[in-house]
Amino acid sequence: MTMFPSSGMGAAPQQATNQVAQNGSTTLPRSHHQRTGRPPAAPKSYDYLLKVLLVGDSDVGKQEILQDLEDGSADSPFCSGSGKTSYKTTTILLDGKRVKLQLWDTSGQGRFCTIIRSYSRGAQGILLVYDITNKWSFDSIDRWLEEVEQHAPGVPKVLVGNRLHLAFKRQVQERDAELYAAKNHMAFFEVSPLCDFNIRESFCELSRMALHRNGMERLWRSNKVLSLQELCCRAIVARTCVYGLERLPLPTALKSHLKSYAISSAPSRRRARPTPHHTRLNCTGRNSCCIS
Repeated sequence: MTMFPSSGMGAAPQQATNQVAQNGSTTLPRSHHQRTGRPPAAPKSYDYLLKVLLVGDSDVGKQEILQDLEDGSADSPFCSGSGKTSYKTTTILLDGKRVKLQLWDTSGQGRFCTIIRSYSRGAQGILLVYDITNKWSFDSIDRWLEEVEQHAPGVPKVLVGNRLHLAFKRQVQERDAELYAAKNHMAFFEVSPLCDFNIRESFCELSRMALHRNGMERLWRSNKVLSLQELCCRAIVARTCVYGLERLPLPTALKSHLKSYAISSAPSRRRARPTPHHTRLNCTGRNSCCIS
């Protein structure tokens, strides 16, 4: 019978086992996160990350807009009391790319302008919100715009008229807001969180503007021959309004892709909502309650 030697190469496993038993640890090679003391990074669930600031007077409904969006929400740890800053993240689909938005909603009271000065640093998009039933909130946009231009010059901006479902109490005419937005080089939307109208569309447009400004759009927009999928999307979008896509008998994922394609392929579209006649023809779904 062959006997293994008690020393040399045959004894190495036994010695290693004894060492583990005595010391309670191994001498195996450490992984990267063990050497650096940091856990391994989780794979990203998005393609681009943008910081967006919601600005406007208090009680214009910025929280209503945030609550209409999906994903998680949390209070900012940097403020407390009545000046607390709300923070939320959401992910949108823009031209087939996942864009994660970090949304910061600061208090609209004047004494918290210092908060805006702090949070406007590094912002890649600004949502200026007013209440269409409150003329004072629209007149205050000048002050907020001046504050934003001072601390975040050149950042893309979208003017948002909130609470369209209260159009019968309107104090700010849509045409006046449109002209103001065009004068200050902003996109313009009228939205209704209650009816889920134009909320995601306004964020998609702001994201498109931010990515275009930073030159990121060219990373996925090639000049090659159009693919069959893009040709089909173009044909469908050309004959159906954005809000009518929801009624098409298509899978949810495909409808989401079509909606993002329609929004991103029409950068010149600045109308807050379709005309009533156009809506009656193509958009008889749930969003039609916003048109009076």
